[in-house]
Amino acid sequence: MRLSFVTVASAAAVLSAPIVSAFAPARAVPPSARPALGRQSSLSMGIDVSERAQRQVQPFDEWVTNCGVQRAPGVQLTSQDGLDHYVVASEGLAQGSPVLFVPDNMIFSTRAAKEEFGGAVQEAVAQLGRLGGNDVVPQFYLFIKVLLEYSKGQDSPWFPWLDSMPRLFYNAVSMTDFCYECLPPLVLGLARGEKVKLDNFYDALQKVDGLDPAIKANRDLATWAFNIVFTRSFGPDDNKQLVPMGDMFNHGTETEVAVNYNDDGSVAVYTTRDVPAGSPLRMSYGDPTNPSYFFSRYGFLDESSPATFCKLMLTPTAQLKDMGYDYSRMLFYKETGDVSEEVWDVLLYQQLAGNRDVQQQLYNAHMNGDAEQKRQIHQQYFPQTSEALLQHIDTFLKQLDELSSKGVGKSEMEHPRLPLIIKHNQFVKETFLQVRQRIEPMVLEAQGAYA
Repeated sequence: MRLSFVTVASAAAVLSAPIVSAFAPARAVPPSARPALGRQSSLSMGIDVSERAQRQVQPFDEWVTNCGVQRAPGVQLTSQDGLDHYVVASEGLAQGSPVLFVPDNMIFSTRAAKEEFGGAVQEAVAQLGRLGGNDVVPQFYLFIKVLLEYSKGQDSPWFPWLDSMPRLFYNAVSMTDFCYECLPPLVLGLARGEKVKLDNFYDALQKVDGLDPAIKANRDLATWAFNIVFTRSFGPDDNKQLVPMGDMFNHGTETEVAVNYNDDGSVAVYTTRDVPAGSPLRMSYGDPTNPSYFFSRYGFLDESSPATFCKLMLTPTAQLKDMGYDYSRMLFYKETGDVSEEVWDVLLYQQLAGNRDVQQQLYNAHMNGDAEQKRQIHQQYFPQTSEALLQHIDTFLKQLDELSSKGVGKSEMEHPRLPLIIKHNQFVKETFLQVRQRIEPMVLEAQGAYA
């Protein structure tokens, strides 16, 4: 079955969420009729996705209003560098105020794409599953939707939106091979995972029936569409959504807005606290204590993150999984130099690898909630665990310096992501130095007490 083109209805926006009732109903009118089945525009009349191409944001801003997107007075787009465009409030907004409403027929969603494509992508989805990508099938439907609308150029009703999208990305799939050589182990692992996803999407794309072969053969175009989907889509796991104007909210550790995904497919955004005039309106992209994830997936460094992963690479044994330990809980805190309890537990568990009886006692105490037994085992082995932690910190700091030094003298034109990588490594280094300053006196005191 070939990809079909379903006409977008001009339906009235139903304000289903009480928080947006201040908005008057508006009709979402596509700017142009869709082309006939199978018709595709000349790529020369389409969108330039090269990294140096300019984003056309002003036409998009007008388009969303004409098509039924509603926003509160003073909610507008701005940019400081002409590359990153984001939402701000030029007027103050009270907590719980409506910010944005986007009708369902303007939104790219997994469910709508499945209905539109029918069986045209079944073989591609099956291929993605064989490659281990069942967890990203919802994003794959959006990926194909983006490419399909791109193929129609200015005939696509969504052309102004697609033409406003970023071209230059700084995330893992956009990095050069040399950039990978400068990444610390956790980020390197995350980055490789992102590239595997892109490889799998490109492989599965070849199985899609109905797309222009030139589209399917264009790796740079596939990378652009992949980046659009994975940096700008949100929503439930089984129904990811790309939302015009809703995709312009930046991330914040402290957020000003939250998103409602309504049952009718529309999306509403509202404030979660009082917002002074002139403030950015930010949403959460995920766990704020995982800046390495943001860096690899989205291509930015969240310097407001309160903590970072301690970089102890876990061997995920059955008992550690039972204890609930993973990277997200093993944290160093940037401002205070504190170390999360989970780091101490895992270090102790690893130190007890040669003493299975005591290791089992630690496991049992943890699983049974016996805090006193855990405390006693920690106290007994604290000289070993604290010294092991200090050695880990020193080893990793040396590794960071070696990784960053590789970038000295390299061309930013050839490796435009390199400055951000070095900045990320410096951010991690400063956090580790803060922790070291706190840990070293503890090690010296423990060594003196047990001498």
